Amino acid sequence: MSSSQDRRHWFYRVWSGLLLGLMALFIINIALMVISVVTNSFGRRWLGTWLPEGYTTRWYAEAWKEFQLGDVLWVTAEVVLVVVALSVAIGVPAAYALARRNFRGKKLVTLLFILPLIIPPITYGIPMATVMYQAHLGGTLYGVILSNLVPALPFVILVMTPFIEQIDPTLESAARVFGANTLRIFWHVLIPLLMPGILAASLLVLVRTIAMFELTFLTAGPDSQTLVVALYYAVFAAGVRAPQSVDAMAMVYMAATLVWLLIALRFVNPTQLVSRVKDQTTAGAH
Repeated sequence: MSSSQDRRHWFYRVWSGLLLGLMALFIINIALMVISVVTNSFGRRWLGTWLPEGYTTRWYAEAWKEFQLGDVLWVTAEVVLVVVALSVAIGVPAAYALARRNFRGKKLVTLLFILPLIIPPITYGIPMATVMYQAHLGGTLYGVILSNLVPALPFVILVMTPFIEQIDPTLESAARVFGANTLRIFWHVLIPLLMPGILAASLLVLVRTIAMFELTFLTAGPDSQTLVVALYYAVFAAGVRAPQSVDAMAMVYMAATLVWLLIALRFVNPTQLVSRVKDQTTAGAH
């Protein structure tokens, strides 16, 4: 018995050490790639040496001018903010209907909402882009917003439905007894209780939209490219470009995504969101 336990303990230690080693190797590999890009974006000349011969910030200025990063960042901000606002404005009422109402075909409707999240975007992105170009929406800012809204809206519904299901319906009934209509109930009762979920869904959709490449690439035009699409064209488009300026643009994209990701991680904690809703619901019931 003792020998069997020793073998299990040895196997567990070896397996744990192997997993930790693989995780450490992955993290080190990612860190070295990021350090390489950061260093090259500031290097004057880097060829055959461990470090560049000198450092400069002119590559950022050249990338800003060459790739028109001011306009690209403005378009990215427009797309992201409009997608977040529309997905929350439409997704929260839709999630409420799915959480509170039982109707024929509800499972089918739920499945249709989930499909854009489980199917690779490129599979439905190509026919969707074809339809948009036929409707003269392809290549415009509106087309980019609509294409990004397709996966963002189901994501909000999927996140918000459990939050709504955990709110006691008697709170709404009590508000109706005191004469509140549906709009007042939604704004003064449900929204405060759902705010943690709305914040979580908004920030996650924001980060997801910034990084959405396939759908944006298929529907964007010269004046409606987001940062991730502009970065792709900077790397693969025809012409000769300094690799340092491309790396500088990659750093701008990385910094923009990282800032919003850190904000999301600061406010969104999956292990605490549900408990916060439960606590607020219990307090409201009392």
